[in-house]
Amino acid sequence: METVSFTRMQDGTAEDYALLDRYEREYMAALPDKLLGALERLKDSFAGYQVSRYEHSLQSATRAHRDGRGEEYVVAALLHDIGDELAPSTHGEMTAAVLKPYVSEEICWVVKYHGLFQTFYYAEHTGGDRNARDRFRDHPYYQACVEFCERYDQNCFDPAYDSLPVETFEPMVRRVFAEPRYLTGDSLP
Repeated sequence: METVSFTRMQDGTAEDYALLDRYEREYMAALPDKLLGALERLKDSFAGYQVSRYEHSLQSATRAHRDGRGEEYVVAALLHDIGDELAPSTHGEMTAAVLKPYVSEEICWVVKYHGLFQTFYYAEHTGGDRNARDRFRDHPYYQACVEFCERYDQNCFDPAYDSLPVETFEPMVRRVFAEPRYLTGDSLP
């Protein structure tokens, strides 16, 4: 494998950075496969539910797709829990960071905070505050997150639900992650 000539970035040449750019494009082209792999690993996570987190994710995406949501939304629904493997306490934030350059600000915000909003459905049973989400009541995306949790998260643990197979969503994942469309100063590659 060809490598750069430098050991300190400040000593790199145009040729070095052209080489790295080529390798980065190849690496980024594989991102959909990595995300689908992270989704696949949810098959073995969080015992105790009637369905795996993988099936939960398929149900979420299927419901969003059947409701006519756009591809960014459906893909976000499919991937919303992939952060569970490495960041179970902040999985929404981790997943939102992955999605940020590829989905709208609203969808990204919903994914980032869905874990907190989801506590509305169970916090009274675990000693938490079911209204913790209300600290965001004045946020412009508050209602969107309430709706996501109501329609595409809290109700997606049904072993009898007829989820679409992951192959239905794979082309969507590839299209959404084909090119960053929402680059900001803090999300530049």
